[in-house]
Amino acid sequence: MGLDVSGSVDASEYRLQLDGLAAALTSPKVRALLLGGGAAPVRVAVYSWSGPSDQHLVLDWTPIDSATALEGVADTLRAYARQPDSEGTALGAAMQTGLSLLAGQSDCWRRTLDISGDGRSNLGPAPASIPAPPGITINGLVVGADHQAIGDTRQMDIKELSSYYRVNVLRGPDAFVETALGYVAFEDAMTRKLLREMAAIVVGGLP
Repeated sequence: MGLDVSGSVDASEYRLQLDGLAAALTSPKVRALLLGGGAAPVRVAVYSWSGPSDQHLVLDWTPIDSATALEGVADTLRAYARQPDSEGTALGAAMQTGLSLLAGQSDCWRRTLDISGDGRSNLGPAPASIPAPPGITINGLVVGADHQAIGDTRQMDIKELSSYYRVNVLRGPDAFVETALGYVAFEDAMTRKLLREMAAIVVGGLP
C-alpha cells in the first residue's frame, strides 16, 4: 500500500491516512476476513511517497496470521512519524516502488498494489509509462478536497481524478478506483476497498 504524503497533504491529513488505514485493517468486517480462515493468508507492506526520491517504508512485509500480528501492524501505523519529503507528486515513481516490493513476493498467487493519492503526477516518470508484470493488479484510492466552498466543485474534481487514475494507474484484472471525499472520509473508503479486495481473495481461495 502506497500512501501519498506530498506537499498537498498537511499534518492532520497525514495522520488521518495512517490512523485510517490502521482502523480499516482492524475494523470488524475486515478483521473477520483476515483472520476467519476463509481467505488465503495475507501479507501487507506499507510505504509513503511524494517526490521522485521520497519513498519511505512504513511497514515491511508482514504476514497477518493472528490477532496479535494484526494489532502489531495497526500499532506500527499509528506510531509512525512523518519523514521529511519534497512537495512533488511523483505517482509513477510511487508505482515503481510498489511494484519493486511486490517483485519479492512471487510466491503469492494474488499480488495487489494499492496507491492512494489526492492529485495528478507532476514529477518523475509518467504513470502511464510504468508497466506492471502479468499477475499484478494496481488499484487506486483517490482523495478529494476536504472543505466545501462557494461554487463547490469537489464532486467534479474527484470524478476527474478518478478518471485520471483509471487511464494512467490501474493495471491488471478487476482493477478499480475507490474514492474518499476528503481525508476525513479516508478510513471509510479504505475499509470499502479492503472489503472488496478481500472478497476477491476469499472467492479465489475456495477449492
